[in-house]
This record gives sequence, structure tokens and C-alpha cells, in this order.
Amino acid sequence: MRALADRPEEVPAVFAERFNSGDAAALAQVYEEAAVLVPEPGTPATGPDLHAANGRLQGLGVPIVVRPRHVYRSGDVALLIVDWVIDGTGGEGQAVHVEGTATDIARRGPDGRWRYVIDNPFGTRAQQPPTEDTVEPSF
Repeated sequence: MRALADRPEEVPAVFAERFNSGDAAALAQVYEEAAVLVPEPGTPATGPDLHAANGRLQGLGVPIVVRPRHVYRSGDVALLIVDWVIDGTGGEGQAVHVEGTATDIARRGPDGRWRYVIDNPFGTRAQQPPTEDTVEPSF
């Protein structure tokens, strides 16, 4: 398995590889201890809730594909804009399609490795109540 990122541009690829491995502990290492994940617009999660949200997506059994669009770095902090998609057939035969454009913040730690501080997978998507037409797995 790939080591944690040496450069901010590598963070999305490290995340994807660890997500796709199904190893929740390896995925957790991509985040700082006090990191924030926004699994649904307007609903931040930290600590065990962050890892549980990622676990629910990993549990679908469908790989994530990431396509970094922009990386803007200032010293030890970077803004990452990343298109991503989880698309396929889940472990129970259900169709799965979740996608977004993430606006993420990564920071270089004392060990020189880059980790997520804020992982906002749906970027600027507005908070919307679910409709009968929309069925997306929740984190």
C-alpha cells in the first residue's frame, strides 16, 4: 500500500488507494486526528463519526475514482479541488452511484506527510431535503 503523501497533489490518490483497499485503519491515517469530514452538506463529522461515515461508503464495496482538478498550496497548507465518483454494483447487487467535486484542505504534518484537515466531498453543493426521485446512499 502506498505511503502517506509527500506532496499535497498525492493526497487524493493515497485516499483512493486506501479507500479501495477496504482497510478502514489505513484510510483513517489519511486524516489528521482532529480532521473534519462533511459527509452531507451542512453536517460535519469528526473522530469516530468521521470514520463511521467513511466506513459506510467503503461498505458499499464499490471503488472510488478521483480526478484532482486543482491544488493550491501555501506553505504547509493546501486547497484541493477533486472530482470523484463511486459507480458500480454493490456487494448486495444494488446499483451505486455517488459523485461530487470535493473542496478539501490538507496540511503537512511534523513528519512531512500530507493529510486531510477538512474533507468536504460535496464541495459547494447546497443542503437539500431528499426527494422521492433521489436515492443516494448516505454516508
